[in-house]
Amino acid sequence: MFRTALRNLLAHKTRLMMTALAVLLGTAFVSGTLVFSDTVGGAYRDRLSKSLDDVAVSVTAGGPSTDAKDKNALDDGMARRIAAIPGVASVRPSVSGMPVIADRHGDPVGGDWGSDGANYVPGKDGKDSRYPLVKGRGPAAEGEIALDAKTAKKLGATLGGTVRLAVDGPVMTKKLVGVVTTDNPRVSAGAGLALFDTATAQKLFGKPGEFTELVVSATPGTDQTALTAKVRAMLPKSFEARSGQELAASQAKMIDQQTSSIRKTLLIFAGISLFVGVFIIANTFTMLIAQRTREIALLRAVGASRRQVVRSVLIEAGLLGLVASALGFVLGLGVAKGLHPVLNQTGGSLPDGPLVIEPSAVLSALGVGVVVTVLAAWLPSRKAARIAPVEALASVEAAPAARGLVVRNSIGAALTALGVGLMLYVTKFKDSDGISFAMAGSALTLAGLIVLAPLLSRPVVRFFGRLAIRLAGVSGKLARENALRNPRRTAATASALMIGLTLITGLTVGAVSADRGMSTMGAPDMTADYKVSSTSYLGLSPDIARTLAGQPGVAAAVPLRTTGFQLDTSPGSVTATDVRALPKVVTVTVVSGSLADVRGTTGVAVSDKFAKEHRLTVGSTLPMAFYDGKKAAPRVVAVYKDSSILSSVLSTPALVDPHQDKARDDQVLVKAAPGKAKELPGKIKETLGNPIIKVQSQDDLRRSEAGSVDDILYLMYGLLGMAVVIAVIGVVNTLAMSVFERTREIGMLRAIGLDRREVKRMVRLESVMIAMFGAVLGVGAGVFLAWSGGHMLRSSFPQYEMVVPWGRIAVFLLLALAVGVLAAVWPARRAAKLDTLEAIGAQ
Repeated sequence: MFRTALRNLLAHKTRLMMTALAVLLGTAFVSGTLVFSDTVGGAYRDRLSKSLDDVAVSVTAGGPSTDAKDKNALDDGMARRIAAIPGVASVRPSVSGMPVIADRHGDPVGGDWGSDGANYVPGKDGKDSRYPLVKGRGPAAEGEIALDAKTAKKLGATLGGTVRLAVDGPVMTKKLVGVVTTDNPRVSAGAGLALFDTATAQKLFGKPGEFTELVVSATPGTDQTALTAKVRAMLPKSFEARSGQELAASQAKMIDQQTSSIRKTLLIFAGISLFVGVFIIANTFTMLIAQRTREIALLRAVGASRRQVVRSVLIEAGLLGLVASALGFVLGLGVAKGLHPVLNQTGGSLPDGPLVIEPSAVLSALGVGVVVTVLAAWLPSRKAARIAPVEALASVEAAPAARGLVVRNSIGAALTALGVGLMLYVTKFKDSDGISFAMAGSALTLAGLIVLAPLLSRPVVRFFGRLAIRLAGVSGKLARENALRNPRRTAATASALMIGLTLITGLTVGAVSADRGMSTMGAPDMTADYKVSSTSYLGLSPDIARTLAGQPGVAAAVPLRTTGFQLDTSPGSVTATDVRALPKVVTVTVVSGSLADVRGTTGVAVSDKFAKEHRLTVGSTLPMAFYDGKKAAPRVVAVYKDSSILSSVLSTPALVDPHQDKARDDQVLVKAAPGKAKELPGKIKETLGNPIIKVQSQDDLRRSEAGSVDDILYLMYGLLGMAVVIAVIGVVNTLAMSVFERTREIGMLRAIGLDRREVKRMVRLESVMIAMFGAVLGVGAGVFLAWSGGHMLRSSFPQYEMVVPWGRIAVFLLLALAVGVLAAVWPARRAAKLDTLEAIGAQ
């Protein structure tokens, strides 16, 4: 039976080619995902091991503390005390931040990634081992800078040239004195790197004399755990000391979580592609068995048992799956290589590294391909085994049993009803508590439609058949009858396309609805024309607000800065601003009291929500414990409605500034003078000439809220595109095998007057009907599932309102029409080229 299976595989290799292609593409997705995630994990671990080579203990200032005795700073004194601990070889002080480097056009280098900034700490040899020099030297004075090689190349900068950058204030110009390499994964993903001498880095990113981290190296033979305990014992409570082993373990765990989430997400789409491929495989083997009925009958007549027939078909499927999976694995290496830039483009921040091919990835890819192919061929093999020798010799293909269709339709109706019922139940939920019901309901609805598809195909195909008859006459009628002849085959072929379009339509409706909801969010309380903010997390220098206020065309420039505090055990935040000027740029609705009384350090206003939570009224005292250890107890002088712009507490800068390391504004709201709004953004950028500056109108703010939705949607389109491609292959495969099956019939049609053009038209119209049936079913199911599932967002996303993007749905239907036409090109040409006499004489 093995030889029989091998012979059948070789004898029908052309007819099995499309099936093999479907398995190949699905396996390529699986293997590509596994290799890609292993590669990313390997690249992260490689950089991690290099960066932690000499780290025995890492000391950082922990979370903010309200204890005045707990000075939250790492300085030279702390470094010296740690260096005096037995077992410490050296203490390397580190300062880090996020400068913004300007390119030739004044835009930030690295785009969304921004840039990393750090101090260059030369050793005895004058070099910093963390940043190997490519050329030049490390920065040693305030006016000097070193860049990573990629950033220097982007800028076209040469040694001795100048580099423009900013941190939170005016643009600085520094001399490029060195170019380095780095293992920083953010830099390998596109971010920039700027290095400064330690004093300059402290001035730019923190406080003079203070560090971000102290990296402790141990003497040979020192136990890291014991050394970490000694360091931890001498630190204030808010400081954190972790051993290199702890750092490696925590970062390795984080890497595993990140790569695992990527792997799981991509494997879901790979699973969808393979699931779609199951229909093609099952359809192919069903048709092959029907065409080999006489051959199977002879095998049964000469003594082959039913079990041997089943085994023969499954061996054939296994060999097909093995060959296709092996080729798919090779293609998957290309997929793994291509996923890296695609995900980085959409915010992945993944490091470069050589492909990592683990044995588990190879075995998993091959195993999945073979198992899926064998399972898909199992039902057709059972059908083959049930053929009685005498009956098979007398019949080419028996019509499906009426009972079988009745049972199938009953099961399909029950599944569909249960799924629709669950999705209608989901509409009662207002949050994610209904997600499990939604997942079950979606699965049951799709499963029911797949089972019910043969019944549903008749009215839909008849509808499109009427249109075909009007357009093509006899060819259209023949196409309709061919599509209706075997509803199971038509349904299986269309179901593959239906699954892909259901998911694409559901995602599109959900994404467009979310986009519309987000576009109404923005900053509804903002009456200013523009919001000026920073591309870095460090905020803006107060000089920027003062500069803007003095510009022609600016009616008001109001800065807002925020800091945190503790109220009992609850964290809170306070917005400080010029309260008198605030109404020019923000709508503030006062519930009680007066904003005019918010002054100095004695009076604050609170939002109504915050007041209700903490039982505050006008006249109450608000005990505030700031994170520098100092406290304040201003009086509540006003209560205002909760705002999208303001924090829960509103005060003047006089209350907030003493508790900040450096006074920085989070944003500056700018109101244009009458008639000057359109030209103001250009003037602001030209006046400041600063790469950290981001100027956004209210429309820009709304678009930024929704901007990532389209990026995610297009990525999903790309991932689901593989399933659609496999569905198209299924249509081609079914039509090609159907043409072979109907060779004699086509010959007879040619003999009674149907010309080659009409034969082509017949096959094309049949393909279009199958594709449109799948599209109508998929689009309808997708819209329903998106509508019912969208109700779960009502509490967390009240702006969400379902929008049916008719334009995009029309595009999907047109694409389905194009799929039908393109899928029929090869089968139609093959049918038209059949020799009439040879076709009539075919067995």
